[in-house]
Amino acid sequence: MAQATIHQCECEVCQAEKSPEVMQNHHLMNVFMSRLDEQERRWYAALEASQLGHGGLEIMATITGLHVNTIRRGQDEMADDLARRPNDRVRVEGGGRQRLEKKALS
Repeated sequence: MAQATIHQCECEVCQAEKSPEVMQNHHLMNVFMSRLDEQERRWYAALEASQLGHGGLEIMATITGLHVNTIRRGQDEMADDLARRPNDRVRVEGGGRQRLEKKALS
């Protein structure tokens, strides 16, 4: 299994090494997110951004490296109680990159 990469927080506090407690918290967030799939990362960042309130999207984008629109999409999905997300797969049916070649039927 490939080693998951852990994003390094780019917030002011972590860059200036001002607060070891905040730095540790941001690091643990990124360690946790490194083990989640793409939709779980989006939802976790959305949840944390909502807890932060105004400006939370930008703060979480800086901490996690996710794009603001990705986190916003997670918030929209969470607000909809994940109703349009499949239970048994990460991507919706037909999502992802299309095959270069079709499989030959035997």
